[in-house]
Amino acid sequence: MNELNLSENITRLRRERKLTQEELADFLGVTKASVSKWENAQSMPDILLLPRLAVFFGVTIDELIGYEAQLSREQIRRCYGELSKDFVNLPFDEAAQKVRAMAHRYYSCYPFLLQLSILCWNHFMLAKSQEEGKKMLQEAIQWCDRILDHCKDTLVCSDALSLKAGLNLQLGRADEVIEALEPALDPSRLAGQDGGVLVQAYRMAGKIQEAKNYVQVKEYTSLLNLVGNAVLSLSLYENDMERCEKTIQRVKGLMDLYHLEQLHPNVAAQFYCQAAIVFAGNGNNEEALASLRQFEKCIHELWGSEQMALHGDAYFDLLDVWIEALPLGSMAPRDKGFMLQSVQEIFAHPAFEGFKENKEFQSIVKRVLEGGEK
Repeated sequence: MNELNLSENITRLRRERKLTQEELADFLGVTKASVSKWENAQSMPDILLLPRLAVFFGVTIDELIGYEAQLSREQIRRCYGELSKDFVNLPFDEAAQKVRAMAHRYYSCYPFLLQLSILCWNHFMLAKSQEEGKKMLQEAIQWCDRILDHCKDTLVCSDALSLKAGLNLQLGRADEVIEALEPALDPSRLAGQDGGVLVQAYRMAGKIQEAKNYVQVKEYTSLLNLVGNAVLSLSLYENDMERCEKTIQRVKGLMDLYHLEQLHPNVAAQFYCQAAIVFAGNGNNEEALASLRQFEKCIHELWGSEQMALHGDAYFDLLDVWIEALPLGSMAPRDKGFMLQSVQEIFAHPAFEGFKENKEFQSIVKRVLEGGEK
């Protein structure tokens, strides 16, 4: 956020309009000496004069005083990272209050407000009570509503709508989620073909590099979405072991082809975690442990990365520009310390209750947690 520079702005605006200090003073009914002191930052105009000054110069009051309640992309990323660490290092109440203070301070910086809403969703479970957690989620929904009511950026609004749906789902408001998302996500809508049309337009315009960039990003995000949907499928069909085994076999083959464990170990870890839960829930302890070994491999891949950053690889070699343009860039949305807590909760899942005395399970848990504490 820029510093206020009222004195400089009064001087600049007066000179642009070729006015003397005396002429400005006459219009406002003050002395020439008063205007001189304003422009030399020796004093400030009375607050009641600010609207008259703004009207006289044809600017808003914010423009007059040099107030921009906006943060740059770099500032948003830095603030998000600092606040994310606060949730790990400070008491929840204190960290939550810092988030609220930032939201109030930059209440019209809608991209930042969106990221604060995401931050709340990523950390609400650290609250001391369910009520505190729900309060944080509800505040995030209110920020999303503000974005939808006032923001003119359609992309930010689209993200706010999706985020609001996720927050409502977290609060158990399924009907509101269906009402908001069902029309937009209808597979039969023509919007699903926009990607292909865009690529053809790029080629027609001779913008081959842009076409390649888009196709590669689309392939990458489609891969992540497919694996993510497989995780949902496993949870939905957890009692149909035959179908789950087919899903696991097919998705593992796809993940191996794309080296997903190295490319995006977090998504790969989520898949192996759900596979282990399904196998354990159906009494197949051997396969459950095999999936946990793969889960461990992915987590160590995460622990081994200093920043746990998004990245491409030799195949996805055009992702850097797209990743850099993301609101948080390549940085992870959660602090490493928080992820360690999440991993601890995974090992405490009821599906693994029968593994507590299993030596291999104990070894996996020990190695993973020790790796996260380094």
